[in-house]
Amino acid sequence: MLTFGKQDRLRSPADFKRVYERKCSVSNSWLIVYGLGNGLGRLRLGLSVSRKIGNAVARNRFKRLYREAFRLTRAELPTGLDLILLPKSSRQPTLDQVCQSLRTLVPALIRRLKSLEKK
Repeated sequence: MLTFGKQDRLRSPADFKRVYERKCSVSNSWLIVYGLGNGLGRLRLGLSVSRKIGNAVARNRFKRLYREAFRLTRAELPTGLDLILLPKSSRQPTLDQVCQSLRTLVPALIRRLKSLEKK
């Protein structure tokens, strides 16, 4: 169950656009998490790492780190969401810091999505 296949990724630009247009995000010192319900019964992940983070080697290191953190914590997170993760600074966090961030930020994102639905 700890795989990360094609069905677990946001792949099309339309998927990313849909999540960004909802404008619902939470953040901490390491990352920003955008989210939107997907109605699929599983979590899907998209990564957006800008050139401000560094060269291609640094950006790919961030992507690998975030994918691994998502893969390890996915069983603990609620399902039915599309998530986009963005690094907040060019400082490289540890795997444990990213995992802990996901554990705290995704429930906060769900609370924010629910409060926006009520409005």
